[in-house]
Order: sequence, then C-alpha cells, then structure tokens
Amino acid sequence: MAEKDKDFTCKLSEYIEKLPETDITRRTLLKSGALLGGSAILMSQIEGAFKLLRTAEASGGMTAGDYPLAKAESVIYSVCLQCHTACPIKVKILNGVAVKIDGNPYSENMTPNLDYSTPLTKAAKIDAKVCPKGQAGIQSLYDPYRIVKALKRNGPRGSNKWKTISFDKAIDEIVNGGKLFASIGENRHVPGLKEIYVMRDPKLSADMAKDAKAVADGKMKVAGYKSKYTSHLDLLIDPDHPDLGPKNNQLLSMWGRIEHGRIELGKRFMYGGFGSQNLIEHTTICEQSHHIAYKEATNQYEDGKWSGGITHMKPDSYNAEFIIYFGTGFVEANFGPPAMCEKVTDGLASGRLKVAVVDPRMSKSASRAWKWLPIKPSTDAALALAMVRWMVENKRYDAKYLANANKAAAKSGGETTWSNSTHLVKIEKDGPGALLRESDTGLGDKDSFIVIKNGTPTVVKADDDKSAVTGDLDYSGEIKGIKVKTAFTILKEEAFSKSLAEWSEITGIPVKDIEEVTREFTSHGKKAGVEFYRGPVQHTNGYYNAQAIIALNILIGNTDHKGGMSVGGGHWHEYASGKNKGQFNHEKTQPNKLTAFGHKITREGSHYEKSTLFNGYPAKRPWLPFTSNVYQEALPSAADAYPYTIKALWLHMGSPGLAAPAGHTALQILADVNKVPLFFATDIVLGESSMYADYVFPDTAIWERFGNPHSSPDVPLAASKFRQPTITPLTEVVTVYGEKMHCSYEAVVLAIAEKLGLAGFGKDAFGPRWDFTRQEDWYLKNAANFAVGDKEGDSVPEASFDEIKTFTEARKHLKPTVFSMERLEKAVGPDKWKRTITVLNRGGRWANWKNEVTDGKGMLLKTYGKQLNLYAENVAKAKHSLTGKRFSGIAIYEPPKDAAGNVALDMDMPLQLITYKDILGGQSRTLPNNYWMSAILPENYLLINAGTAAKLGFKDGDKARLISLTNTDGKWRLPNHGTKDMVGKVKAVEGMRPDVVAVSWSFGHWGYGASDSFIDGKTIKGDKRRTTGLCPNAAMRVDPVLKNVCMTDPIGGSSSFYDTRVKLVKA
Repeated sequence: MAEKDKDFTCKLSEYIEKLPETDITRRTLLKSGALLGGSAILMSQIEGAFKLLRTAEASGGMTAGDYPLAKAESVIYSVCLQCHTACPIKVKILNGVAVKIDGNPYSENMTPNLDYSTPLTKAAKIDAKVCPKGQAGIQSLYDPYRIVKALKRNGPRGSNKWKTISFDKAIDEIVNGGKLFASIGENRHVPGLKEIYVMRDPKLSADMAKDAKAVADGKMKVAGYKSKYTSHLDLLIDPDHPDLGPKNNQLLSMWGRIEHGRIELGKRFMYGGFGSQNLIEHTTICEQSHHIAYKEATNQYEDGKWSGGITHMKPDSYNAEFIIYFGTGFVEANFGPPAMCEKVTDGLASGRLKVAVVDPRMSKSASRAWKWLPIKPSTDAALALAMVRWMVENKRYDAKYLANANKAAAKSGGETTWSNSTHLVKIEKDGPGALLRESDTGLGDKDSFIVIKNGTPTVVKADDDKSAVTGDLDYSGEIKGIKVKTAFTILKEEAFSKSLAEWSEITGIPVKDIEEVTREFTSHGKKAGVEFYRGPVQHTNGYYNAQAIIALNILIGNTDHKGGMSVGGGHWHEYASGKNKGQFNHEKTQPNKLTAFGHKITREGSHYEKSTLFNGYPAKRPWLPFTSNVYQEALPSAADAYPYTIKALWLHMGSPGLAAPAGHTALQILADVNKVPLFFATDIVLGESSMYADYVFPDTAIWERFGNPHSSPDVPLAASKFRQPTITPLTEVVTVYGEKMHCSYEAVVLAIAEKLGLAGFGKDAFGPRWDFTRQEDWYLKNAANFAVGDKEGDSVPEASFDEIKTFTEARKHLKPTVFSMERLEKAVGPDKWKRTITVLNRGGRWANWKNEVTDGKGMLLKTYGKQLNLYAENVAKAKHSLTGKRFSGIAIYEPPKDAAGNVALDMDMPLQLITYKDILGGQSRTLPNNYWMSAILPENYLLINAGTAAKLGFKDGDKARLISLTNTDGKWRLPNHGTKDMVGKVKAVEGMRPDVVAVSWSFGHWGYGASDSFIDGKTIKGDKRRTTGLCPNAAMRVDPVLKNVCMTDPIGGSSSFYDTRVKLVKA
C-alpha cells in the first residue's frame, strides 16, 4: 500500500462517528440491533482487523512472505456484483474480516491469466484488475445500515416504521395470512401464500396447462375445457379464461440484480414448486431490447418455428482495427471495463485500433475516440440506416458473404456464418410479411425458403451443409402471383427512403461525419465491429435501433472473424449439458414438480390474438410476445387487474419505485394495500421500494453467498465464475428443515417451501438420498458440474493434500452455520468433492491462455457458425396489440411513441433527458452510500452543454429543478414519506450535445439509510450524505395512454429512459 493511501485507513469507530454531518452520533446509530451498525461487538472485531493490517503495513523491511494478505490461507476467491459485470475477485481476510478486495489472477481480469494449475501460494501474491466499485465492496459489506433481523411493518407502508419479528413468525404469517396488521388499525384479511397455492397436483397441472394452451390457440373451446375440468374450476383465476392459469399465478416475484444460480433456484421455487408463472427479472430496466434484437437476429428455423437465438455478441477487441460504440464505451459501464478496457486501450496506444463513439455525452470513452458523434437521443436507427445507404451506394458491403443462402454456401466461401439477406419476403397489403416458402408456390414443403438465382427461383434449406445455394441480393418481383422482395432489398429501400442530408437532419450528425465513419468502418475487411448496449435500446424504438446496428455487422460479414463480432469463449455448464452423464441435471431432479401455466401478469411471451381476452384492437394494455422480464409493467398491470390481480408480491434485490422511469407511479401501487394485499421483500437494507413492504427479510451480501454468474462475450476463452461466502454472513441465524443457517433469500425460499411442502425441496428433493435443505445443496452441485466438465475427460484435477489443507485453513474463520467440510462433501458426493475443491480454491474455472487469441489470423477460437437474420420473420408476422398494425421485420426508424403508437416528443420542452453511469456508480449500494467513492464524487450534476446553459440563463454551479410534462413541480411524491426534490447543480461543459441534459445514476436516495427509520420505537437517524444529488426518474414520461407506467418499447420491452423532454427552472 502506498504511503499516501495509509492515511485513508481509518478506525471503524471513526468511520461510524463520521457517518453523520450534524446531529447523529455513534451512540444513536447503535440503538437498534436490527441493523449491522447496532452490533458493538462486530464493529470492534472489524476495527481490530484493520488495526492489525495497519500494523503489518507499517512494518519496514517486510517480505512478501510476511505480509498477512499475501498468504493463500488469507484468500478466498469469489465474484463481485457491484455492477452486472460480476468480476472475479480475490477477497483478503484477516481475523475473519474482509479487509481488501482485488481481482482474481486466474480469471479474465488479468491478461494473460494465470495457468489454472498455478499453485495457490503463488496466486495469492498476484493481484488482477478490479474497478473502484469492486475494491469499495468492503464498505458495502460492512454498511452500518444493513438490516440483520427480520422486520414487520409497524405503520403505513412507506412510513419506515418497523418492529423486529422472529424469522419463524414472519414466515408463518406470510404463509397463513390473517388480520396481520390489526394492531396498527388495518382491519383487513391479508391473504397468505397458502390461499394462493391452490394448484398442487402435478399431473392435473400438466393436463390443464396443455388444454389451456389449446384454448388460447383456438384449438379447444372454453366450454369444452370447463366441461372437462368441471370439478377443478375453482383452481383457476377465471374459469371463463382458463388461459390465465391457476390462482397460483397471483403470487408475483420481482427481482432486481439477480444472477445465475439464484435465477435458476428462483425458477425452481416459482415454477415447479409454487406453480406461478409470474417471476419477473429487472432486464427491461437495463438493456432488454438489445437482447431481443440479438435473439431475433440469431434465431434458427427448425421444426416450423424460430428459436434458439443468443442475446449478446461483442467485438473481438484483441484483434479489431475499428470499433464503433453506440451509446456505450469501454472505460465506464458496459459489460465490463476491467477486462475490456485494457484490450481497447492497448489497441489505441499501439495504433492497431481506432474507435468512434456515438453518444450525446462526451464520455471518457468518447474522449479517447478518433471521432465522437454527439447524436440526438433516440435516432440511433436513423444513423445506422444512413450508414447502410452510404455502404450500398458505394458498394462497401460484403456482397459475396451476403449472397450465401445456406450453411453449405458459407463453408464453400470460407465462412462459418451466413445470412437470410437473399431470402424472399412476401409483400402484403400492409407491408412485408412472412418469408416465401416452397409450399407457397404450390410445390415442396413449408420449411424450405426461396431465393432468386440469376432470375430463377431456387429452393434453399438454411442449415443444409451439403448443397450450396447462393442468391441474388437485390430483387423485387412476383412469383406465382405473389409479390416478393429480398430481405436486402427491403433494408435498402428503408435506407434510401431518405437522403443522407435528411438522415443527417434527424440525427444531428453532419453528412461528412457519417461518410467518414462509414468509410472507416468498411476499410478494415472483417476486422471492424459495431458495439452497443444500453444507450440505443432504452427507447420506445429500442428494438429497431438495435436491429439497425446489428445489420451493419451483418453487411460486412464480420461474425466469427478475428477482429469482428464474437460470441466469446463460452463456459462450462452449471446445469447439465447432456454430454456428460457425470454432471448433476437439475432440470430432471425435481420430482413431482408442478407445471406453471397461463399468461404472465405482464403478458410477455404471449400474443394478444392467441388469448381468450382478444376482442379486437386496441387491447387494454400492451401484449409483448417477443420479450420477457418486463419489470416496469408488472405492478401497473396488477393495479389495473389486466389480465388479473395479484394477492402477494415478493420483491428481491429490486426497486421498481426508484430504478424504473416514472418510478413514482410504482410507489403509489406499492403503498396501496388493496392493489398489493401482501408485500414481502428480501433486501440488504431498507431500500426505496422495500421500505414499502409489510415484511423485510435480511439478505446476505455479495461477499457472503453463493452464485455462478456468466461472463460477457468480450471474454475470448471459456470462463465459469463461482461466488462463495468469504466471511460468516452478518445476518441472524435461523432454523429451516432443522438446519441452522443465516437469513437470506435462500433461507426464505427454503422456509416457505418447508411450510407448504413444495416439490423439489427438503428430503430427497433431487432424488433418493439427495436432500435440499441448505443452500450449498444447490450451489455446490453447480460448482461440481464445472469441475466435471461438459464432456468425458474434461474434468479438473482432484485437489491435492496441500490444496485441501489450504482450502480448510482459508475458511477456518467461517462458523459452522456456513461452513462444514462434511456437509459440503455430502452436497456433491465423495466422487466429485476433491475436484470441486479445485474449483472453489480458484473461484471458478478458466481455460488457460492461448497465444492464438491475439494473433489476428483467421477465425476466432470459438465460433457462432449459424445463420444471421437481416430480416426477422417472427416480428414481421405480428401486430401491435393496441394499433393492430404490423411490426416491421427489417430495421426502421421511427420517433418515440406512446402505448397507442402516437408520436410522443413533447417538443414544447427545450431539453432531452438522458442518464449514464459513472465508473464509480453501479447499483444503489455504491454512490453515494459508499463513503470511499463518495469522497471522490459526492454528488451528481445536471450536465449540460455550455452554450445551451447560457441560452437558458444558467451558469456552472447554479441549482436547477428538473420538470417535465408529467412532473410539473420537479418532485418525487413518496406515499407516506413526503416528497423529494429533483434539484441538482448545473455543470456546463463543451462535451455535451446542445439541448440535451444528462444526469448520472446512483444518487438521490430517500431509502438505503438516507432518511430516518423507526425500529422497535427507536429512531435510527439517516445519513444526509446519502441524500445528495438527484434521481431524475420521476421526471421521465408517464405513458399518456396507460397513465400508470413509463413508455415502453412494444417489441423489445425496454423501459423508456431517453425519450423524455424536460425543462430546467432555477431552484
């Protein structure tokens, strides 16, 4: 540690003492044992560990062998989650306290990574990269505002009044219901989970599910269904609409930043255990339209349907010569900087790589770019289409690649992928529709497509690897009286629908810049790529923006080429791949599981026309057949009882009332006990949304629990990360299935499963002799699957005697409630245990470095090798559920629109609002709640172009209030909790597009320790520093049609963060 850094290592007593700015002291902070800061013993232990560390670092002449944190037994490898990159980390332990966090040298965070066989003693002395958020995890872990005991609401929802309750009693009340809040004047019956869990027969659920689908598809009449199941109709939400499913669906579970391991556990609980369809992740808050566009671009046609698409590709930045970043970068945010930044900056420094950044804000990445394109928000598709026009006009696309119509043609041309650019599309009265099939011409089957070759229709099967078929790219005509065009022609016509000057006017990017960037993009063969993430997709036109950007990559045929687009190195599967029978197969080990069925509360994954609710257009609320996890739509749908009400909500790690655009509308619903009769949460703090819950269970923090998050496609070699407890969890000890464990999400899952007798939990849950009574029974099987490998002969070596000794020594500080060698071995079996230790000792499994990764020659080591879809038939065949109009199968540009398809620009407001993430900010647990990082960035700003600021009468440092048409006074209205101003300081800079205002995420809290809470009659003072800055989400446009939710992308499902016009008024 550098000398200057030592001055910042303060005593925990000082840390606690300095929390307040004014009237809070350590004594008042420690009033409640329900919060971590209330434990004087723990705080003393933490302080003691840091004192030992300071003493060791202050010793002169200390060798590496003497330094306590450079020893293998002082290290446990795990995985961060301060942002969604989930970097592999090395947590350094002293006297049972986590005192330092660095990167894992076995992982992608070091280039080249250590060989997997490297001894633990050597690896302990080598640290890999990790970002400031990851290092500051120490403060998040020991946040004094963490809750450690179960709490029950003791006042109106949102009042932040609580009383401690035993874990067992809380579970009992949630399961059994009753007049649970009579003591505070709520004389109402609260439905328990037992009342909702009505479908309990696995065979009956499977039969009713199959027939309910038949009803929705029009293959079975409702009357016939009711007759067949007459004695079971009481199980359904509505017998006249059996496709809504059973009453079990009235349990809604909403998740925030949750990752693999927990995701699959939650699905086991919700789907096969409880039998509810309504498990909604947060993805539409972050980037969902990105994922859906990639899925549609990579779906394969098999057995009469499109499926199997992937959600992500990244440029091969080790070998690329030119990368365009749309609405993202390589320095901050994205997925993710520690592993990505080094590769890109090395390329920039060496002169191998140029980058361009498309972003209204000059980000840190844009400041390093060859060219910055300050685009008007929401016009990304317009810019991409302008580039397409220039590429076609100047013949700067790979015509040979695009002509390949199937796998055999690709192989003969030295390619691994091909596209449907030459496939013919039927042109209907309302626009391009389905792809033309052989059966449409009166010949052949419905699974073969048609291309034109030298004017002659030719049959093609996309996956045919024997008979090569190429087609004409640009064709428009008739076949058997059917009007057709190639997918390429349809895209070309959209691009040529406007001149470059007109596209320039829409985007705000000069024609010269469009031409220069496109010329550069097409000057490097396959060693160029276009990367995008959140920026272009969190719009109502997000899917089309994404599809247009993906089209640029398809046009140069760069997928699988070194320097082009990559699917990454993949991973060893934690859930059996089927290739190695030695792996645990979780999907086949849930005896007597239920079949969850019915339309989800959000109607995601369902077509309006294939429902018993179809009654012409418009539908009451949007149906979203192509997407999933439409987080912002769940609560408003329940409030409107469309398609049905809910009776219970389980919120985990999420905050729809803060994180979603127009989040204040969600708070109004959460506060209403009639719309959400039972509301319980698992959280590490009393957050902005969980403070509205009836019950809050303390969850374990990142560094205290298990998980197995996946790596980004930016990682070129196979990587399987594994999170594991590094310290004894700080939450209370509870007993479930007779086992002592720490309160956590997993403990609540198991406790509810025990009370209700859910399938797949408890004794013999995975089959005879394989119990599921503790969280390690689930997670360690995932680690064992990594260890065994996906195919025979792919296992890691067994841990040696010395490695097993290091494993136990490194965990000697863990209490029996979290660590027992006997229990852990039992979870995977003695035949896999030693190999599993090898994985745990390294925090996962990584392929060894290969020099071929960076040699720039030929194809990537792991290739995609399938068809890419310029035209998305799935989308083109569907209709907007409110307008009844056909969606486009090709990328198009359209302005922001509301739920009814009306243009929603609010041009009478002078500024367009956007948000971004600073490298110091991630989720709520970072800025401003993390004091290390807040010392660097104590508040956020209203970032605005200097010329625009002057025009509006503002100067740097002025305070301004953010208002919009749907929030005219610039305030968050917090039910039973007052208001919070959306006021911040103006920061006038040159690096912003004129007439755009940007606000960084992470600030503006009222929960998370920012405001006072009242527990067991005691006042816990909030820390004013946590209230700094502003969260702009309440200014974001409420959909004028739906009125209780933000605007939403009708295809990709993304919530609209960047389509709101606002005004600044002096405050």
